[in-house]
Amino acid sequence: MSLPMSSTDRIVKSVVLNAPRERVWRAISDSTQFGTWFGMNLDGPFIAGKSITGRIAPTQVDPEVAKLQEPHAGLAFDLLVDSIEPMNRFALRWHPGAIDPAVDYSREPMTLIEFVLEDAGAGTRLTITESGFDRIPLARRAAAREGNEGGWEHQLRLIAKYLER
Repeated sequence: MSLPMSSTDRIVKSVVLNAPRERVWRAISDSTQFGTWFGMNLDGPFIAGKSITGRIAPTQVDPEVAKLQEPHAGLAFDLLVDSIEPMNRFALRWHPGAIDPAVDYSREPMTLIEFVLEDAGAGTRLTITESGFDRIPLARRAAAREGNEGGWEHQLRLIAKYLER
């Protein structure tokens, strides 16, 4: 029996999007579409089990969020595509809050980000869960979690705006 994750270990955000499941799936699983709303350029497609590098590039769907991302434009970070379960679940791993170019984050544990889709009437419920914060070094843990708590709120608004286009 496994113990439940603590409330400090994960962030869970959910939204019902006014779009069919197929369209939401493409927005989260196609690296070009993902980058457009999320605010990054990715160096290739998402392939399960493969690493991919992303660089912050301000989102193309919201000028206010783009301004928040602008100071980090060009910052590179590594993603590991954990799994792709078409039309249901897409999962990535990354180093949260890894924004200091002078720090080598590669020896730290990565958090797991899961995008899960469910039918919700005429729309689609997207639930984003990021877990694994309790394993992040204590000196960075609170800031990484706090930054991503707000960050995922922004990302839910961004994907909704992207799908409205």
